[in-house]
Amino acid sequence: MVKRVIGLREVLVLLAAWGAGLPSQASPDATVTSAISCTGQAVQAGLLICHAEGADTLKVSGFDGEAERSVSVNPQGIATIGVLRTEEIAIRIEADNPMLAPVDVEIALREDPFRIIEGLDCDKVDARTEEQKAHAGRSWVKKQDAFKRFETGAGALNGFIRPAEGRMSSPFGPARKYIGVGHDGEPCERTRIHYGYDIAIPVGTPIVAPAAGVVTLGDPDLYYEGGTVFLDHGEGLVSVFMHMSEVEVEAGTHVEVGEQLGLSGNTGRTTGPHLHWAVKWRNPASDDRRKDFYIDPALLMLLEPVAAETE
Repeated sequence: MVKRVIGLREVLVLLAAWGAGLPSQASPDATVTSAISCTGQAVQAGLLICHAEGADTLKVSGFDGEAERSVSVNPQGIATIGVLRTEEIAIRIEADNPMLAPVDVEIALREDPFRIIEGLDCDKVDARTEEQKAHAGRSWVKKQDAFKRFETGAGALNGFIRPAEGRMSSPFGPARKYIGVGHDGEPCERTRIHYGYDIAIPVGTPIVAPAAGVVTLGDPDLYYEGGTVFLDHGEGLVSVFMHMSEVEVEAGTHVEVGEQLGLSGNTGRTTGPHLHWAVKWRNPASDDRRKDFYIDPALLMLLEPVAAETE
């Protein structure tokens, strides 16, 4: 389905109509002492940094209440809110404190292309043999266990740097059809969304931490991802680095921004040497990890630091 891109005036009209049809967070007789304020990247698959001192949680919802989620506010009065890749054109953010006025945020739409990638080994498109399926299963368990761990840290408040020097070879967001042939001569294909930011670099290029964090997974041989590092930045944000030739950190290690994590490679499901960098936003206020989602690393690199490190 193709989304219609609408202008700012129409968005404002919709917002006005929406606001008229929904109750405000504060009643007419209540004294509103301040309002929620948000900065960051108000784009589908972006990230919002919202200040809401005096609140414990913020409720985020679209026009129809879809994709509603409650996000915790940290002790500094800041909530880090991931924006869905398919988010509505505007969202309302409300606090659990009636003294804080809600805020409506206009969300810019993405236009992601469709791509076809041919020449893959079908054994990398999907695990096929019993041995491959067992390897993929073990890898899945390791990843899920790491995603369940939450570390403290500044999250995105100090901004993000590029984890490796090199050209961007594939952006976040496009639907990609993988087409290949197996060792048995049988063809295969699968279509998936590309949830990472690819940097084309030679094998052996240093990979550094784009922001400070704690390593929650360091594995040289995941089935699809190859050499992989998970780096938890805090506030629910975790970077995932794939296809590495060498992993130089282990779980539990704290690293500073710019510190080396390992070397780039051509391991796992790849068509050539590159780094796949993905960032997942996990909601610390929810125990349902199925509702976590990936956001665009390119947008994170555009964030301006908003506070000193809070670790």
